Amino acid sequence: MSYEVAALARLIEQFERLPGIGRKTAQRLAFHVLNLSEQEAKAFAEAIAQAHQKIRRCSVCCNLSEGELCPICARSGRDKSTICVVEDPRDVMAIERTHEYNGVYHVLHGVISPMNGIGPEELTVKELLARMNSDVKEVIMATNPTVEGEATAMYLSRLLKPLGVAVSRLAYGVPVGADLEYADEVTLLRAIEGRQEL
Repeated sequence: MSYEVAALARLIEQFERLPGIGRKTAQRLAFHVLNLSEQEAKAFAEAIAQAHQKIRRCSVCCNLSEGELCPICARSGRDKSTICVVEDPRDVMAIERTHEYNGVYHVLHGVISPMNGIGPEELTVKELLARMNSDVKEVIMATNPTVEGEATAMYLSRLLKPLGVAVSRLAYGVPVGADLEYADEVTLLRAIEGRQEL
């Protein structure tokens, strides 16, 4: 005879559906939620519901936003002549943490992946092309260095270059603090190709 509380099993199931969450972690999260006070549990559930209802895509860059424009597109001090193309809204957050990039973004919401049935039509490629005007001088491809990320960057580069826009790619190489002997050949090749004068 198995021991199962139906409501707890459903809660664990829901947590298990989240990316990167296995059975054990889902159980820990479910038990944590059960230990919340009634008020904390309601606030948690309300935060999820409100995020789902209020968050939408920015009408310009397709990043996440609560209004028509995301905070980056709404900010007047940003350099609108440079667009950094990323796969996911999380990539915007990562680049913004550097406090060094002052341009704007375009979020693709994925990469071209024929094996998974994802073509350019499923991404925000049309929206990116619609943004190309005389003010845009450079588009930085900041997709991940995966086969799909590279293919997406090359595809977009072929579409953008005829429009007279400079297209660049993020440099990739050996991470800070890493030993060269442990780096793979592709990483070392990228580091050599992307070298800079001191």
